[in-house]
Amino acid sequence: MTFEPYLLVLLLALPFIGSLVSGLLLNTTSRDLPVFVAGGVALASLCLTTIAYAYVTSGNVLRFEAEWLPQLGLNFTLRMDGFAWIFSMLVTAIGFLVVLYARYYMGDDDPIPRFFSFLLAFMGAMLGIIISGNVILLSIFWELTSIFSFLLISYWHHIPSARDGARMALTITGIGGFCLLIGMLLLGNIVGSYDLDKILASGDAIRAHALYLPTLIFILLGALTKSAQFPFHFWLPNAMAAPTPVSAYLHSATLVKAGVFLLARLWPALAGTYEWFFLLGAAGMLTLLLGAYFAVFQRDLKGLLAYSTISHLGLITTLLSLGSPLAMVAAIFHMLNHATFKASLFMAAGIIDHETGTRDMQRLSGLFRYLPFTATLAMVASAAMAGVPLLNGFLSKEMFFAEAVETHADSLLDSILPYVATLASAFSVTYSLRFIHTVFFGPPPVDLPKPKPHEPPRWMRFPVEFLVVVCLVVGIVPSLSIGPFLDTAVTSVLGTRAPEFSLAVWHGFNLPLLMSFIALIGGTVLYFALKPYLSCCQDGPPFFRRLRGQRIFERVLVTVSWRWARMAESRIGTRNLQPQLRWVVATGFMAGLLPLLLSGFEVRPLAFSGIDPAFAIVWLLGTALAIGAAYLAKYHRLAALVMLGGVGLIVCITFVWLSAPDLAITQLLVEIVTTVLILLGLRWLPKRNVDVGEVITLRSRFRRFRDLLLAIACGVGMSFIAFAVMTMPVPDAIATYFLDNAYEQGGGRNVVNVILVDFRGFDTLGEIAVLGVVALTVYALLRRFRPAADSIDMPEQQRIQNRFDEERPERSPGDTVRDYLLVPSVIMQWLFPVILTLSVYLFMRGHDMPGGGFSAGLTLSIAFLLQYLAGGTRWAEDRIRILPVRWMGGGLLIAAATGIGAWFLGYPFLTSHSRYLDLPLIGKVPAATALLFDLGVFALVVGSTVLIMVALAHQSIRNNRLKAIGAAKVEDS
Repeated sequence: MTFEPYLLVLLLALPFIGSLVSGLLLNTTSRDLPVFVAGGVALASLCLTTIAYAYVTSGNVLRFEAEWLPQLGLNFTLRMDGFAWIFSMLVTAIGFLVVLYARYYMGDDDPIPRFFSFLLAFMGAMLGIIISGNVILLSIFWELTSIFSFLLISYWHHIPSARDGARMALTITGIGGFCLLIGMLLLGNIVGSYDLDKILASGDAIRAHALYLPTLIFILLGALTKSAQFPFHFWLPNAMAAPTPVSAYLHSATLVKAGVFLLARLWPALAGTYEWFFLLGAAGMLTLLLGAYFAVFQRDLKGLLAYSTISHLGLITTLLSLGSPLAMVAAIFHMLNHATFKASLFMAAGIIDHETGTRDMQRLSGLFRYLPFTATLAMVASAAMAGVPLLNGFLSKEMFFAEAVETHADSLLDSILPYVATLASAFSVTYSLRFIHTVFFGPPPVDLPKPKPHEPPRWMRFPVEFLVVVCLVVGIVPSLSIGPFLDTAVTSVLGTRAPEFSLAVWHGFNLPLLMSFIALIGGTVLYFALKPYLSCCQDGPPFFRRLRGQRIFERVLVTVSWRWARMAESRIGTRNLQPQLRWVVATGFMAGLLPLLLSGFEVRPLAFSGIDPAFAIVWLLGTALAIGAAYLAKYHRLAALVMLGGVGLIVCITFVWLSAPDLAITQLLVEIVTTVLILLGLRWLPKRNVDVGEVITLRSRFRRFRDLLLAIACGVGMSFIAFAVMTMPVPDAIATYFLDNAYEQGGGRNVVNVILVDFRGFDTLGEIAVLGVVALTVYALLRRFRPAADSIDMPEQQRIQNRFDEERPERSPGDTVRDYLLVPSVIMQWLFPVILTLSVYLFMRGHDMPGGGFSAGLTLSIAFLLQYLAGGTRWAEDRIRILPVRWMGGGLLIAAATGIGAWFLGYPFLTSHSRYLDLPLIGKVPAATALLFDLGVFALVVGSTVLIMVALAHQSIRNNRLKAIGAAKVEDS
């Protein structure tokens, strides 16, 4: 494989790497360093995209493919054709301009690194949608754009409107993303592949399939929600609480364009049917007309621009619904034009807000005398939005009019399209003229939050200047400036040579030109007719003022989350832990039993060859301990925990007995860690005061009998599953394959560890990710946990020690170990280097002998745990800086990077490589890349375990602090 396809990998990875770097700069005091990182990443991405153009001309496709889940037909595929290239240029170029603009727009108090971290991650997710060559991968990046847009919209999370707008955007686009995933799964099922090239080449088979209509509906739900099309349009205006650079980026080149991009991308596979025309055309025409109408009556500058975005997206959607190649040309052309003039208008609105302190058009007027350059730029961009000749918006709108008057389908929608197009265009002239006339002309403004507006810094205005120049150049010389790129994009979408189209500025006097004049004159007349009303009207259009999508959305949320959820909770929910565990156990039992029953699992007789009496005695002891632990759990938690630890020890002995030393080591270490952590947690539980002579009611007898039956059923069920698995015929080839290939392909003699870090490395990566999520969840829950009022107080020995320390003020309690645990504390502290050495030893030998990253991580966790037990929380944290979250993040990154590294050598994900290294004075030693993966496992296990321990340990600090505060309040009162 040549180097060119790796351009796509680098293009996709670069924004995410930049996002990570920006996130690590949160503590920096420099304001420019995050800007340089974000700007450098955006500029480098733009350069990579520019380089890729040479490989996508003449209908060529730049493609990268690596094995991902080949058994399911899923590969990590990236592809760039002319259409993807031109969208990548939009995302990276406008992204770079937004970074430059944000440098001057964001305030000194704003956390700049966090802003650019979210922005770059969003750029990466959008590029992922554009260059994905697999529809499932596309769906993943689709959801990532929803998540990162949520973070960007809620960036000023202290503002309620920002939180509400972000929640609404995430809810609507998230539901649409789920529908899109269903549609993509159906699409892949129809074609028999999730590869985008195969799907695009199977249009006839898709349209003729019985699942075409449900597939189309689900995909359209995903696209229409993302592009804010009717009836899902209401979330976009409520997202205006985001910073203006975010709004400029989301509205011009990224989030809302993702929906129309997808419609154009799948056009060869789905378009051309009456269902496509009717569903998409109806949504597009309603959005085109209503969006323009609502924009006329907005008071907020960004609100006007938001509704105009909705209207222009409706125009693009309408063009895509027509099923005509020339309509596709017009749609792609208008996508590009809209991106340029809408980004410049949002930035101009941000400058106005930045310099005056308000976006309310009823408070703004006469700003031309204060902001002459900005006003001129905004007027040109507004004229492009209105479709004034010699600007780029005029050309694509002319194409729209030309397609509107053509006959595409014998239906009412097709008949009324010319009138809808003309009326919506007149509305666009009206709101564009209102933007220009109200804000920049008239008397000087009075009572502004910032009384002396002036021109912004030179480089803050530069992005607006650049985009306005693009509007002018494309509008005056379209064939030279945009013609070749547009031809390349259309050719790649259609799969054949683009139809003949003209980008000439003058086509003579024809019907589209007449429609343009009617829209320009009618819109101007309408503005001056409505001007008295607009100068004093409330925010919102007449006839639809009470019909607010936000209100409907909130009522639906209240109905679902309050009424229905509360009703379901009152029926099946409970705050008691025991019924919740009952549901979990019963669900797990049924989830394990049903697949076995449905698959016709058979239990075959097991031939016993004799039982060793010593082994039988050990297991009888384990059974007795398990029953004792279950019985004493109600009356004496500590005794139950001791017995439970004994059961774990017997399981460990069983592994040794059956020659499984790896499992035995892991089981022993897990028992040590979990037993100590549970023991630490027992202190904070409420006391159990059980009256032996209590009267047991019939209801409690029934509950206990029911729990007993459930426990027996689950125990017998697990025994049945284990027995069935042990008696099922297993081909010898499975075991033989691992035994024969562990050393040759994995570079290790410990077959168990080679399976975990090599043959089944993807499973292990998922498992450690789950472990990290569990640790973070436990930590989050314990942060909000408050001990019960009757939980165990400070032990008597500690109280005596504290009083003893107070009597000796010359000695700080943290200087030495506690006297009441003097000998054990000293021993535990001395054990730290010993256990650390053992951890390193287990890690280094794990590939050839029992050990490995998981065991070594647990061992090091025990070393940290002993230090907390020996000296206390404050003493340990004053001397050991652990930072468990960084251990977890670093471990996951190392493990994932090890797998990704195989791609650059042309191998599937997580393919390992082994060889011998010749070291000085040591000689040849075996080395494998799986050791790096094991290092990631090691770090994540350490971080996860220590994070839970720290969360438990800090309960003591928090509890003592709360008691001290309470005592101080009592003393003051």
